[in-house]
Amino acid sequence: MAQSGLPLVYQKLMKFALYLIAFVIAALIIPFFIPSGGQQEGVDPNSNLPWQITVDGQGGSEIFGLKPGVSTLAEVRQRFGPELEVAIVAEPEEIGTLEGYYASVSLGFVMAKMVVTVNATNELISSMRERALKAQHMESTTRKITLNAEDLAAADSLAVKAISVIPTVNIDEATVIQRFGQPGERVVLSEKRVHLLYPQQGLDVMVASDGKELLQYVAPRDFASLREPLRAALAAQPASPGQ
Repeated sequence: MAQSGLPLVYQKLMKFALYLIAFVIAALIIPFFIPSGGQQEGVDPNSNLPWQITVDGQGGSEIFGLKPGVSTLAEVRQRFGPELEVAIVAEPEEIGTLEGYYASVSLGFVMAKMVVTVNATNELISSMRERALKAQHMESTTRKITLNAEDLAAADSLAVKAISVIPTVNIDEATVIQRFGQPGERVVLSEKRVHLLYPQQGLDVMVASDGKELLQYVAPRDFASLREPLRAALAAQPASPGQ
């Protein structure tokens, strides 16, 4: 009889289960902590990881094999699969944005949700809404409006202007800086929301202490589309006492 009072076979099963859980956790977390130069032997260095951003020096960039502002929705499907859900997402009294959504994609070692925002004019979105099949309510009063078949096919030729990912693993600010370097700007919207801005890479990383982190990618030439809403939000905040 083992010292714990449990049969030896049960002890072995429990140890195996603990090893398995530890392995799974390590597989999810370790990629965020391994230094960039420390690629493992036999691992492709261009393996779609969130910090592998390539810039062309002319205002363009490439991430996950896609070029924000250039790659089309069809290319997103080719890259990540046909499961892409395309719809107009709209707040009350707003025309909305045309978006594509993946519930789960593999970004190298990292699993994440992905949203791509399509470069569509308000006029085009308004026309699509008029021809839409149905509208579903999402969180709060946000609506998801499904396109008809013709508009859905036509949307594939439109360029993607922004790519957003929500990793399944929580990452803190120190880990973001380790992976991406020091940000060009740090914007604190609240005690629980901090945005780390990387204009040269076209990246905004929102670190949330009470939820999931959000990484938003645009072409560096279009970085104002990420920065300006943050500045507007800061300007709308009440002044702190003593200011």
